[in-house]
Amino acid sequence: MGAYAGVDLGATHIRAVIGDADGAIIASHKRDTPRGPTGIDVTEAVLDALRGACEAADVAPSEVVASGIASFGPLDLAGGAVENPANLPDSIDRIPLVGPVENLFDTERVYLHNDANAGVIGERYYADRNPDDMAYLTISSGIGAGVAVDGNVLRGWDGNAGEVGHLTVDPHGFMTCGCGHDGHWEAYCSGENIPDYATRLHREDPVETALPIDTEGFTAADVFEYAGEDEFATHVLEQISHWNAIGVANIVHAYAPLVISVGGAVAINNPDQIIDPIRERLDDMVMSNIPDIQLTTYGDDVVVRGALASALTGGTGDTSSGR
Repeated sequence: MGAYAGVDLGATHIRAVIGDADGAIIASHKRDTPRGPTGIDVTEAVLDALRGACEAADVAPSEVVASGIASFGPLDLAGGAVENPANLPDSIDRIPLVGPVENLFDTERVYLHNDANAGVIGERYYADRNPDDMAYLTISSGIGAGVAVDGNVLRGWDGNAGEVGHLTVDPHGFMTCGCGHDGHWEAYCSGENIPDYATRLHREDPVETALPIDTEGFTAADVFEYAGEDEFATHVLEQISHWNAIGVANIVHAYAPLVISVGGAVAINNPDQIIDPIRERLDDMVMSNIPDIQLTTYGDDVVVRGALASALTGGTGDTSSGR
């Protein structure tokens, strides 16, 4: 019956899987995402990951009948590419995806989604129950959301619906986002930007702290490690929790989800410090139904599962053909 492929292009890693017609994953392959020098180098890495998954599954590329692609944005859906990604070097202005994958598998059944949309497709397709109104929120190197309303995954005309990381949560614009605009959620709470936010706060009030702020190796993981023990780290986490709650409240008011499933490396590695504070704050921010907010049960694989589910459903994510 042929094989199906899914690939998740992230700012740090690329994951590719081969699955069967029932959606079961046969084999996978993971590699680092190159930092350039051009977008073609990233394209080649995606193709390399897919070839590696095919080899691990003992499946020839010609046997793959359809493929889903999940990627960070912004997308050029008509052109089947990523345009000017915020989380990769400026030398990367365009990453062709659909055409090269079509050539690899000799099929026109290749479907491109932003990674968060693939996440909500994966959550719904593989779930025992498939809620018609839900969101998948990823808090990782960037922030995004995939949203299903009345059973329809919202994609947008250009594929960029759900770029909630670029919602303005701070009208004062204390932090500038990687996209160049001020006050965006992602500028405060993504894994890439938490260290910059903490450093900026410390410059405003240079209190004593155990955080290695002045070292090259300072990361978001340090903030989560020291929060609760170090007063300044605790303050940073409180601020992050505040912005996260505002962002989630905006999702609730915009889309009225019954469930918000949260994934991405920042949330998966720190669920108690990310999800619990959001839950605690929503009652003071939301005027409508407060959704069930839960950590994804699929870990790092939810997005690549969604890409595979897209291949299985003709790009729709329609769960009527799901498990």
